[in-house]
Amino acid sequence: MDCGALCTVLGCVSGIAAGGLLFAAYRLGLLYQLFHKTETKSPRHGGESVAEVLRAHGIKYVFTLVGGHISPILVACEKVGIRIVDTRHEATAVFAADAVARLSGTVGVAAVTAGPGLTNTITAVKNAQMAESPLLLIGGAAGTLLQGRGALQDIDQISLFKPLCKFCGSVRTIREIVPTVRKALAIAQSGTPGPVFIEFPIDTLYPYHIVSKEFGVKNPPKGLMGKFLSWYLNNHLMNIFAGAWEPRDVSPLPVNVPQATDKQVQKCIELVSRAKKPVILLGSQATLPPTPADDVRKALEDLGIPCFLGGMSRGMLGKDSPIHIRQNRRDALKEADLVILAGTVCDFRLSYGRVLNRRSKIIAVNRDKTQLLKNSDMFWKPTVAIQGDAGSFLVNLSKGLKGHRCPEEWPQSLKSGDATKEKANRTKAEEKTDYHLNPLKVLHRVDELMSEDSIIVADGGDFVGSAAYILRPRGPLRWLDPGAFGTLGVGGGFALGAKLCRPDSEVWIIYGDGSLGYSVAEVDTFTRHKTPVIAVVGNDACWSQISREQVPMLGSNVACGLAFSDYHIVADGYGGKGYLIRREDEEKLSDIIKQAQKDCHEGKATLLNVLIGKTNFREGSISV
Repeated sequence: MDCGALCTVLGCVSGIAAGGLLFAAYRLGLLYQLFHKTETKSPRHGGESVAEVLRAHGIKYVFTLVGGHISPILVACEKVGIRIVDTRHEATAVFAADAVARLSGTVGVAAVTAGPGLTNTITAVKNAQMAESPLLLIGGAAGTLLQGRGALQDIDQISLFKPLCKFCGSVRTIREIVPTVRKALAIAQSGTPGPVFIEFPIDTLYPYHIVSKEFGVKNPPKGLMGKFLSWYLNNHLMNIFAGAWEPRDVSPLPVNVPQATDKQVQKCIELVSRAKKPVILLGSQATLPPTPADDVRKALEDLGIPCFLGGMSRGMLGKDSPIHIRQNRRDALKEADLVILAGTVCDFRLSYGRVLNRRSKIIAVNRDKTQLLKNSDMFWKPTVAIQGDAGSFLVNLSKGLKGHRCPEEWPQSLKSGDATKEKANRTKAEEKTDYHLNPLKVLHRVDELMSEDSIIVADGGDFVGSAAYILRPRGPLRWLDPGAFGTLGVGGGFALGAKLCRPDSEVWIIYGDGSLGYSVAEVDTFTRHKTPVIAVVGNDACWSQISREQVPMLGSNVACGLAFSDYHIVADGYGGKGYLIRREDEEKLSDIIKQAQKDCHEGKATLLNVLIGKTNFREGSISV
């Protein structure tokens, strides 16, 4: 090999070595530390950085079940005026954050400790994902150097939450906290809203003087290895805190919301203007920011098109609107010549699209492309498919159709069908059950007595399914149910979040006796945090929604039976006020409900343990 070639090889080797050294220096934070100071005497901690960003984004509440991994975040949030609300289960904390997101238009925030604290939230996070709620889940984690080494409550948390969240981040240094939290909050609200997750290793949250004690090697090995180990640990510690307290922008990042194009809106204007029997199926997406719910309501009223409301959109038109149709949806869809799916998905709730008339023109609007076209390869085809925001689309459609209204005889004919069906429901409510109270009569009485500002939380199966036909939400954003996931156990958390967002409103939880078991302990939370709500428990001592099909199909009631338990006494034990309502109390039903309302207004969480019998009202309803 000649000298030139040798020099070239040596140059390459030295270049590779230099590059490797630079990369190692970068990974170890040596380069960053050259230009950014580590303030070893500062008492500040990473929790303060989290709190600063949350405050700048208008976050008012953080829901939690406390754990040592996350204590600095909770303490810092409280100091900057963010209210910390602790619950009796981590799932409740996430459900409460979900409710705040739905009702306030901001991101709901929950913080839980590492390991089992986080695994306890998984159902609630999945529910938020399917309900498209913008949610930030903050999780503690083992120290950065101890992950994977058998530390307390250490598991691979990121892998658990990646399928559930739009974004998952693991903070490794304090300087990463602000940009990571800002990014997560923007992602949660952009496109199709949903949950995001950030884990904070414990050494990124506590002050330097506390963390340094844990990093110190008590008896380092002697010799070169001992010196290297001590240097490595010290450098790692210095890198965590390097540049930690330098000023950073904490303001919100832009949020991206997809919108229908002018061309798409114009095509829809032409379709609607020619329709004689149009129908709108409104889903939860129509309530999302940036379009205020009241603007969507006005747009619907101006269009005059009959509407079926689902999910969070229940109540959008108030309780007695001439264009809100509550009954006979399948029949209406058979007659309709145009259907607007405004945030509504062709999943099991619409028989996967099979209820849509193949001769109808279909306008589908959804922020999520997958949901927009779900099952369109099998049972239905959109005439126009728009990946965009449903609420703003309806407002623009109404503006483009100014002066045009749906032919009035069409909604009138559907409304007359409503009246017939609701009259039959009232007749059925007067029937005597074999034992205890008729659940339909109880629900009608609740609907008559609840205040006009009430928020209804639905948590259950059979009793709640009946309530969906009878209770009438009084206005937009006054109905909360789990959504497409059909999760039981949302009641306590949803009601907690709702009462905090609307402290002057009555908040009613409609519970089945089965679902109550998931969150009855939150009566303690309502008491401690002075958030009184009213729980109505339809107690038929059974998982009736399952039993109704299981018994005739399989000949057994196994695992479906419960007991007529004294849930009212449980409420008393948690500091609330419980009432038992039996058949012999039927004449006093209104008086007891009014007393519960009075107790609630005076600061007591109340629970009505209503013993109910069986009816055939929901025969044929699906449970799978």
